This record gives sequence, structure tokens and C-alpha cells, in this order.
Amino acid sequence: MNIIVISGINLFEAGALSIYKDCLTSIVKLGLDKKYKIVAFVHKKTLFKEFDDLIQFIELPKSRKNYFYRLWYEYVYFNTYSKNKDIHTWLSLHDITPNVKSKYLYTYCHNPTPFLKAEIKNIKYGLTNYLFSLFYVYLYKINIKKNDAIIVQQQWLRKAFKEMYGISNIIVSRPNITINKKEINVNNTFNKYMFIFPSYPRFFKNFEVVCKACEKLESDFLGDFEIYLTLNGTENNYSKMIYKKYAHLSSIHWIGIQTRDDLFNLYTKADTLIFPSKLETWGLPISEFKVTKKSILLADLPYAHETIGVYDKVSFFSPNDADFLANLMKKEILNINNYEKREVLDLDEPFAKDWNKLFEIIGLDS
Repeated sequence: MNIIVISGINLFEAGALSIYKDCLTSIVKLGLDKKYKIVAFVHKKTLFKEFDDLIQFIELPKSRKNYFYRLWYEYVYFNTYSKNKDIHTWLSLHDITPNVKSKYLYTYCHNPTPFLKAEIKNIKYGLTNYLFSLFYVYLYKINIKKNDAIIVQQQWLRKAFKEMYGISNIIVSRPNITINKKEINVNNTFNKYMFIFPSYPRFFKNFEVVCKACEKLESDFLGDFEIYLTLNGTENNYSKMIYKKYAHLSSIHWIGIQTRDDLFNLYTKADTLIFPSKLETWGLPISEFKVTKKSILLADLPYAHETIGVYDKVSFFSPNDADFLANLMKKEILNINNYEKREVLDLDEPFAKDWNKLFEIIGLDS
């Protein structure tokens, strides 16, 4: 029986783990586990108990210990493993193109940091991110032309890979995002107009433009509003700087990182989502908040346009223009905002709306 290998030894939590599980779920639902032997390399087997009787898992617990182990597995161990085996397809789910022997090879790339245009002033708050982005530029390049195709989540990433690496065999494949609408009650009303920006505080998430907009509103506008930011100044040097600089603003609630349940509770209360991030592969809060059908203010960047899709209550702003954002926030508070009409974006082929379509494109559909 031919073998399909799925490798994702660095995926262990949150959205990245969901990608892995969605992939395996689709494999099982399509019956590919009956047609092929499915082998999955993972960080911990216990994270995938629901697939125990269907898929062979090989655990590599040292894969997250440091990058030496990760690269050794990708370029040495996997090569040894793949020799003298009838591997039909090897699908790498975490950015690195492994050095393997297989009939077909695909790599799923979902780290956008190589395409980050870092500002020198921010490097001190994200030196690791900056160096990591430089490292990833070369890491992506290794073996990249050995792939039958690269898989990315958005059209802008396809264009970025084409420009940086001179490749054209790139599939855009949407992540499967399932949101239970019952999780969000949108009928509550509150006294103050409430904005929310949920994200982990990294410098490219661009919390500062939101804080500057709030500062302007507090000084120029008497409207009663508040905003909830998911940082409290203890997470890292960047959040410490943001909190120290803007802690005097009465409109800001510094609530720190939230659980998913608490975040959805905040979506219930919030009137408007602000999402000013300068770099995203997708931007999950946009998709989550979309379910409420309430207003959203987005950075005017390609990822945000693709993620929001067709939506009636969205406005865009330059991620560096705090004055323009403050004006949009004022219009929201006064309920006089004129939203931009969103049309369906045309995506170039090959395009997969979900895992089932992706497996069809790469020839694994049953």
C-alpha cells in the first residue's frame, strides 16, 4: 500500500494545531486512510488521540527543544526514514521543505515573517522576530524548488513567494474556520461605546496606532467610549513600552491575554473590532468577529481585504494613520460611518476553499 506522510512536528497549540487536525479529519472523511497508509509525524501523540485507530503516529518530542533538532529531523532523519519506502506523497505542514524521497512533495507555508518590512525603531522590541524573519527567508529557500507545489493561505502570500523565490507552482488554500454563531450573542446593549482589539502584543501587531487614536479622541472629542486591549504590560518589552506610554488614557482597558471563552464574551459586548496589524497570514479575530455582523475597522492591507471578504460594515485605514483611525472611531460612536461596499475577490487558480478541494488538486481525492 502506498504511503502518505504528513509532517508537522512543530505544531502543538492553537491555530497551527487546528490546521494539522483539520488536515487529518479531512483525510479520514474522504476515506484516504483506506486507500493509503497514513503516517503522521507529530510533537506529541497525545494531542491526536481521536485519530489513534486510523493513522500511524510517530512522535518526535525533541522537535521543539531547539532549532538544531528541528532541522536535523527535517533534513537528516526524514531523509533516512523515506529511503526504501513507497511514499506517494509527503505533505510538510510547517514551512520547511524536508529532504525526502517521495513521488510527490508539498509544503504548507504559513509564516509570513520573511515578508515583514521591519522599522528600525521597532527592532529593539522584537529583535527575535526580526532575526527570525531573516532566518526564515533562507529557511524557506532550502529545497523549495523540489516541491510539486507550495501551499499558502492567501493570494498576497502567493504573489510574495513568486517575487522572492521565483516560483509559480503555488496553491492558495483557505484555512477551515468553523465558528459556532451561538457562541456570540449580539443583542446586548451597554452604556459606553466599546471597541476591541484582540491580539498577542508583538510590534507588528501595531497596538500603538490604536493608542494614539484613543489619545486624540480623548483630547478632541467628548464622546463616551472605551477600548479593550489584550495586553497589560507584563507580556514582553513591547507591551511594557505600550502600557508605560499610554497607561494614562482612561478609555483603555488593559486586560491581558484572554481565553477563547472570555474573548467571545467580549465580542458580545463590543460594538466594533479594530484590527490594525501590519502582518498576518490570516487574522482569525476578523473571521470570528464577522459572525456578529457588527462594524469592523481594518488596516488597509492585502491580508485584511482577503480575510474580510464580502461584508457590509467595514472601513479601512492606513496602519500608520492614527488621525484617520480616530476619525473612523468617532464616526462609529456617532453612528454616522459610511462603510465601503465589499465585492467578492477574484482569486487565481489553483485555489482550494478547503482541505477536500486541496486534496483533489494534488491528486489524493478518492
